[in-house]
Amino acid sequence: MNAASYLYSWSAAAATHLDLFGSLGLILGFTAGVMPRRAWILAASAACAACFGAHYLTLGALTGTAMCAISVLQSLVSLRCVGAPGRSGWVPPVFAASTLAAAYLTLVTWNGWPSACAAMGALLATGARLQAAPQTMRQLFLGASLCWAGHNLLVGSVFGLTCDVLTILGLVIALLRAVPVSPLEPVAPDCARA
Repeated sequence: MNAASYLYSWSAAAATHLDLFGSLGLILGFTAGVMPRRAWILAASAACAACFGAHYLTLGALTGTAMCAISVLQSLVSLRCVGAPGRSGWVPPVFAASTLAAAYLTLVTWNGWPSACAAMGALLATGARLQAAPQTMRQLFLGASLCWAGHNLLVGSVFGLTCDVLTILGLVIALLRAVPVSPLEPVAPDCARA
């Protein structure tokens, strides 16, 4: 398959699910992955989850929609409260309650493997939002994005799958950008030649 036919196939598949929410979610998903600060990652993630929640609703993917609603709540709570003095006392109960709600919603909207992938992605993302360190957050979001890629592949969300690929790419770039690089040792000239 050459590049032109691949692009045509992608655009034909995307046209059936073309909506504003999927488009915005796609842009915001990549943006969240490359954001330099924890607060910006969470704000972009909340906006992305809101857009994809609406997108999944149009596809009839109810578990994905429910997990996105919980993601918005958790991202906003984490953005505002995790690490803030005097506010963190009520964060664990909110996250525990939202995780129980995610489990309940997964059961009542169960649709097999897509639901399992969405639930696992939501669980990993919950762990990510509880992290204070951006790199640890990115690592957990990477696992969550891989699970969501499975969900999006199974429910036929071209926007979601494309967003996952871009989000994974952005997260890998951000993770690699933070890896310290040791300087190269200078190479001594080869003076032993005759």
